[in-house]
Amino acid sequence: MNCIPSLLIGLSCLAACTACNAPASEPEAAANPLVYVLEYELRPDPATGVVAVTLELQQPRSLLRELTFRPDARATYFEADGDLRTEGGAMHWYPPEQGGTLSWRVHVAHRRDGGGYDAWLGPQWGLFRAEDVIPRAASRTLRGAVSETWLSFSAPRGWSAVTQYFDKNGRFRIDNAERRFDQPSGWIVIGDLGVRRDTISGVRVAVAGPTGQGIRRMDMLALLHWTLPELARILPELPKRLTIVSAGEPMWRGGLSAPQSLYLNSERPMISENATSTLLHEVVHLSLGLSSQEGFDWVIEGLAEYYSLELLRRSGSISESRYLQTTKDLAEWAKDATTLCRPVSSGATTARAVVRFSRLDAEIRRRTDNKASLDDLTRALWASDEDIGLATLTHLAEKIAGSKLDALHIDMLPGCRTIAVAESAN
Repeated sequence: MNCIPSLLIGLSCLAACTACNAPASEPEAAANPLVYVLEYELRPDPATGVVAVTLELQQPRSLLRELTFRPDARATYFEADGDLRTEGGAMHWYPPEQGGTLSWRVHVAHRRDGGGYDAWLGPQWGLFRAEDVIPRAASRTLRGAVSETWLSFSAPRGWSAVTQYFDKNGRFRIDNAERRFDQPSGWIVIGDLGVRRDTISGVRVAVAGPTGQGIRRMDMLALLHWTLPELARILPELPKRLTIVSAGEPMWRGGLSAPQSLYLNSERPMISENATSTLLHEVVHLSLGLSSQEGFDWVIEGLAEYYSLELLRRSGSISESRYLQTTKDLAEWAKDATTLCRPVSSGATTARAVVRFSRLDAEIRRRTDNKASLDDLTRALWASDEDIGLATLTHLAEKIAGSKLDALHIDMLPGCRTIAVAESAN
């Protein structure tokens, strides 16, 4: 067994082990000679704030040949069957032909800039993303080989776990049809949990968080009952599952989305006094699933904020006069932003983006005699598999409008000219 020690002193390497009482491979693996089974087991230790992770590989022959990953400083004490090497900051695991185990430990807590944690494990509960404890890995396999991946928890008595995945007798099946190598992702909450579930517009919704945290689970479901049907009218397809995890102190006081799941601090209102909604902002993010090129974070953030407000208006959750007042407030806030194109969109930048999308919507409607709108552009962006930049945004918008658009003229997009020149040079 190959062991790479941590920088931490006084702790011994965690012995690799198989998942406790792990059932035999599922019929899919037994029936398909090109399927290998991956079992991730998470064992949280509330006293130390550490999650011990064991990855067990079962395969009939050498299907999975190598895993390569770059763990961050929180992950330590890697130990493996087979060959485990570190080269240039990356780890490479070459498992035995019939499979084996790889194990490590993660100190979960992570504080965001500006205070508050976006990953936490304490005496009563834990809340983090799967990516926080399972480093993203690339696989090298026999041609055509695919994984059958499972996730389970060995937690203290009285604790349970909620993830974005369906629970099958205490195990979660990780199944991404777009990938041959499936890894757990998205938000996870563990502890003594309160959970409310519902199906809204075909979306299986779960709202989960530790008990005693003042989480407004039914309020969230109510707001989604009003607004998700409107989002379903905009997008061709919504995620099959939406998992919302929530907690209070010491977590960061905001919202963050991840694959088919999002985090919302329990102290955030469903609708703020300025008639915006952090919850809906993150739901739109999750549903659109867009990514942007460098400098165009304003597109992603601006669409999320624009439609979070639109969902409230279209559902009747806020009045037309309240909607108009909010757009005026955003336009005033937007004056604090001198640029749109920047690495990360600030609050004022996002407000300016909302104003820009509002004007783009009005211009598309005018040029198409109200036969098209920003909704059509948003659907086109949703269907695109490209990272969004100026070229993609402009091409799709002009295709829908049938003409050049003043709202997307480079002079109307401060800070973006340099990026546009670089794009044209390429």
